[in-house]
Amino acid sequence: MLISCAVLLLGYLKWAHADNTETFCDDTDKGFICSPEISHYWGQYSPYYSTPSEISADVPSQCTVTFAQVLSRHGARDPTSSKTKTYNETIQKIQQNAESYIGSNITFLEDLEYTLGADELTPFGQRQLYNSGYKFYQRYQALARSKKLFVRASDESRVVESGYNFTRGFHDAMLADVFSHPSQSVTNRTNDYPYPILTISEDADSNNTLSHALCTAFENESDDAITDRGQGPWTDIFLPPIADRINSQLPGANLSLKETSYIMDLCPFFTVASQPTTSSPNGGLSEFCSLFTVDEWRSYDYYQSLGKYYHYGAGDDLGPTQGVGYVNELIARLTHARYVEDHTSVNHTLDDNQSTFPTTDRNEDVLFADFSHDNDMTAIFFALGLYDRTADLNNTQIQEPTDPSVAGYSAAWTASFASRLYVEKLVCGSDASGTSDTADASDEYVRFIVNDRVIPLACADDDGKCLLSAFLETLDFAKSGGKWEQCFE
Repeated sequence: MLISCAVLLLGYLKWAHADNTETFCDDTDKGFICSPEISHYWGQYSPYYSTPSEISADVPSQCTVTFAQVLSRHGARDPTSSKTKTYNETIQKIQQNAESYIGSNITFLEDLEYTLGADELTPFGQRQLYNSGYKFYQRYQALARSKKLFVRASDESRVVESGYNFTRGFHDAMLADVFSHPSQSVTNRTNDYPYPILTISEDADSNNTLSHALCTAFENESDDAITDRGQGPWTDIFLPPIADRINSQLPGANLSLKETSYIMDLCPFFTVASQPTTSSPNGGLSEFCSLFTVDEWRSYDYYQSLGKYYHYGAGDDLGPTQGVGYVNELIARLTHARYVEDHTSVNHTLDDNQSTFPTTDRNEDVLFADFSHDNDMTAIFFALGLYDRTADLNNTQIQEPTDPSVAGYSAAWTASFASRLYVEKLVCGSDASGTSDTADASDEYVRFIVNDRVIPLACADDDGKCLLSAFLETLDFAKSGGKWEQCFE
């Protein structure tokens, strides 16, 4: 574990060289806007987009936000090193064994050069986090004008780099805000950057609430067992007809069901490896995307959602327990507690020190930004109870994809590249002053917004806000440590 000061990124970010006359597919406010009938159904490989919300995400009338934090996934990346090797091998298998390429939509595979890297952010992913920081400042500018940004990142290069890009967007939005720091010169405000970032080790034996590793039983779960209870039954329903069609277009290739799913994965990965604009060919998407129908992409999103739900969500006995430590940190932040009450994954060396985990007096002067991974965020969401009201995702009973607008949960809605959770504490009432030192605790509320969707918690009113005291009463699972004792049985 270490405290790292952000260094300026080398020169302009790569995406800064793009033609400014183009409209990027990644919109600062709405996220990915190109070909939404396809690109919004890629599970955790979807680029962030603003998801539908039955409750307005605007700050409710007669309420003032007094606390705000973001928990964000890193931006779009190349495949992991193991997956990029497997994807390349799949393309090589096609090119070595296919006797012909039947259909205009598939001929590109014959001469395709596999160019994807491994693990790191793409320039598109950098842009996503810059936009995210810019949007966060704009949303909470009444607070951001006077408060400092406290940033933590799990110590994986793509996560830390995402934090850097976020802070750059945040700072540029501050510089563009004519009402920000009126007593300071632009030069002084520029000198505030770069912001420090606290990085937390991802070593297997390190306590890190932003990266699971410590729970032995969870880490040792069989991949086959996870697949069998999660994606397995749905795999046998939706993939065979797709594999049959693709193999009929590539006689001799003989792709397996798993290899067919890899070809689907390459649609989002090749898309985010570029800088798509609204005028790009194929609607801004990779040529891989046109190999599959809209309905097949909906099935794919359900397939990826099952994978998250049945390993890191409610479908795994130990999944939500991996998020308990972070929830207990959030409780400390929301209540200004001097210490985090937790015996699971909290790093007490850091969290017991106000300089590395401000919760009391300094909390009044801080906005929080944390950066992590999709799997860890999924566990945190379920530990918080954000999806306790989710429709059953039991794929042994469902014969077609669950519409996320009905189920309330999908990987694309919750774990996309650059996905983000906003946690807001509000003071409401005709006398709300907006300063937490004058607010009565009985008037404090909390609200959770995931990718612009206000989460309709059981304790929430029509505006989606819960009394803070009522919400804290729902967190017995986290406060008791979840099922942490089962980690070492």
